[in-house]
Parts: sequence; structure tokens; C-alpha cells
Amino acid sequence: MTALPLTFACGLYDRMLALYTGDVKPDGIDLNFLALDNPREIFDRMTNRLEFDVCEMSSSEYVSRFAVNRRFVSAPKDLAGNRIGVPLYTQTAALFIRGSMQHDLGIDLSGIEWVQGAVNEPGSYGHPSLMPLLKPTQITPNKTGRSLSDLLETGEIAAIIGSNLPRALNRHPDVVRLFPDYRAREHDYFRRTRIFPIMHLIVIRNDLYDRHPFVATSLYRAFGAAKDWAWQKMRFSGTLRYMLPWLPADIDEVDELFGGDCWPYGIEPNRPTLEALVTYMAEQGLIAEKIPIEKLFVPTYG
Repeated sequence: MTALPLTFACGLYDRMLALYTGDVKPDGIDLNFLALDNPREIFDRMTNRLEFDVCEMSSSEYVSRFAVNRRFVSAPKDLAGNRIGVPLYTQTAALFIRGSMQHDLGIDLSGIEWVQGAVNEPGSYGHPSLMPLLKPTQITPNKTGRSLSDLLETGEIAAIIGSNLPRALNRHPDVVRLFPDYRAREHDYFRRTRIFPIMHLIVIRNDLYDRHPFVATSLYRAFGAAKDWAWQKMRFSGTLRYMLPWLPADIDEVDELFGGDCWPYGIEPNRPTLEALVTYMAEQGLIAEKIPIEKLFVPTYG
């Protein structure tokens, strides 16, 4: 049988490298791996123009679209009622941070004004095709001609949440992390909640899956094999694979905290995180109601 040609757009992560090099090949698929470093570019090209067969995708943007298609700063509390910068209100990282602010820190989100724009450049963050919010939310586009980092530096916003660090963090003495001991706090948070935020998923075009459902199982197995390949390379102690001088200690930490795998694939090992994702999305007005987790994913076999 002729292998099915597929375009797959994704960041060149360590756990995907074996797919890119060809050391791991998905059964029945001729995979054209398009390595793109900017995930926002991948999301925009897929959601606006369906440019890829399969691609990395923002978790929250995927669930938002699934829901629509279904039709059915010295202390954390100082953030309440303030102006906070965010690249995109719908960004998955921002969604999880807001969920933690509300559930773990007891912050009232209702009075916060969200100033939306790129963190370190003027203007917007990418060109996303976004679903309308289902709850009134104060979102102000940053049209000042300056970046969110600049606004933070001048005190025009109280904080920034998201996945990118503002340049002001390294150049202005008053711009600091809210939690300097974030690593210890994240350890504690995971131990208490079992939530390890999932930023991105892999999506497959519906028309492709309807014609070739084997693609889901083939890719799932290949992704797992590629991740195993990356783990084996990283755990080789003869030389350090990455520019991390304490890599062996970091691996020991992963083994102790996560039981050896901080990136488990599949629904069950990720259920607490996925349940938190849809809960926060419903609470924050990105979807109308929680969606059963099993409905979000297609089945794989074997």
C-alpha cells in the first residue's frame, strides 16, 4: 500500500526530533515534518487557512472551536481590580494562570482589565482567528504603540501573565517575579492538584480523519516512540545532550516528582489537567459549558 502523504507542522521539540530525522516513521504515512519555531504562526495558519493536515495547536483554541462546532503586585490579591497585560486572553498559558489565580490564590477575576497585545513588541500577538467570548470581560487592545513590557515598566499595567517573559524583568529594578520561589511553588502545586498545564495538542483535519482514520493511531504510536527515543538520548550520562549543566539532577527531579515521565500521552494520565482546562474555559467564558474529556479526542487502537 502506498504511504499516505501528510504535512505536519510542529516545533522541533526533543520529543519530536526522531520524527523529523526519520529515526521514527509512522506506519502507512509519508510524513512531511514542517519544523516551525513560532507556535503562533502554526496556529494562525491552521485556524485561518487550514494549511496543514496535522499540526501542533493551542489547547484552549482547539477546545473553543470544538465547543462552537458542537453547538450545545506585591501580593497575589493586589492583582484584583487591576490592569494586567496578556498576549491573548484566550492563550492557553493565560487560561491556566487565571485558573490558578482564582482557585489556588483566591483572586477575584471579575474586576480585572486585561490589556491584550504582544509582550515585547508593539501591536497585537499574531493574527489569530478567535471565537467570541461568552461572558462579559474587560479586554482592551494595546494600541499605545508600545509593548506590554514597556507598559509594565512605566506602571501603566500591574502585571503580565502568559508564556513569554517581558524584557523589563531584566532591566528595571521594580519589575520582578510575583513568586521568586516559583520552582518550589510549582512542585507543591503539582503534588496537590496533579495539574501540569498542557499548552498544545496535536490536531488532525476532520476531512483527512474521516477518509483515513488510521492516521490517529499511527501518529500516536509514532509520537510515543519519538518521545521514548528522546528520553533515552537525554538519559545517557556519558555526555550531556542539552546545554543544561545540572541535567542529571533535573532528570532525578523529574523521576521523583513525575514518576519518570513529565510528558505522559493519553487521556488518563492527563485527566486532572484536562479537566482543569475545560473547567477554566467554562468559568472564563471561552466555552458555554464543560465538555466531557473523551469527546475531545479521537480513539486510537493498540
